[in-house]
Amino acid sequence: MTNVAILGCGYVGLRVAEDWKQQGLTVTATTTSRDRIPELETVSDRARVVRGDNREELAQLLEGQDSLLVSVSTKRRQTYNDAYLQTAKTLVSVLDGVPTLKQVLYTSSCSVYGDFGGDWVDETTPVKPANPNAEVLAETERVFLEAATDTRSIGVLRLGGIYGPGREIAKIYSRMAGTTQPGDGLRASNWVHLDDIVGAIAFAERHRLDGIYNVVDDDVQPTRELVENVCRTHSLPPVTWDASQPGRSSYNAKVSNEKLKRAGYSLIHPKRIV
Repeated sequence: MTNVAILGCGYVGLRVAEDWKQQGLTVTATTTSRDRIPELETVSDRARVVRGDNREELAQLLEGQDSLLVSVSTKRRQTYNDAYLQTAKTLVSVLDGVPTLKQVLYTSSCSVYGDFGGDWVDETTPVKPANPNAEVLAETERVFLEAATDTRSIGVLRLGGIYGPGREIAKIYSRMAGTTQPGDGLRASNWVHLDDIVGAIAFAERHRLDGIYNVVDDDVQPTRELVENVCRTHSLPPVTWDASQPGRSSYNAKVSNEKLKRAGYSLIHPKRIV
């Protein structure tokens, strides 16, 4: 029996817990809020309150585990440094005391790439994070990757924008309908459906992927085309763009998913659902 733990059961982690349990893995799900324990008990074998800055709680969580998914996010009034980097440093500090743990998977973000003017990037491209939060995410990746050993693999999954049930593309972009947006709208869009995040994580655990993998769909159309498609499909007033104003995002790159596909993963939703 394979024992797996999930540190952080939000939108992604909750679905992964459900999927892993259905596959027959023994799942320990965690939260920082005791109020969520009953919810996690429905999708896991064990549910525990674990804080990412608590070495003792992390060591207890990892005891007897084969694999760990780190899928944390910021809570209200919590900084990126506390949620991501300090969790990574605390977790890495206890790994050598857990000889059973053979794999750590960490969900990062494609925002670490920064601005490449819409050019293609892949896992070999040096990142150039363009804001403090992205810098923290890039440093968190480094901390995890340096914890790899001959007997412990570290997989970093860089996720595109996440959409799925409750976070539909149409819902996200419909708020822009009928407005004028800054920029020219030509920034590349990189999204991935929740089904494919869950699928890629399951694939990474099963095949013990090591190193960095981008998890995005095949659809890298410019943002303005995506917005136009949403407005047209849902009969919404169109969006206009004002190129005289700078765009809001400091992240502009077409993110390649070829490495993940070469490893053998087949996308469930290669084209975006609007």
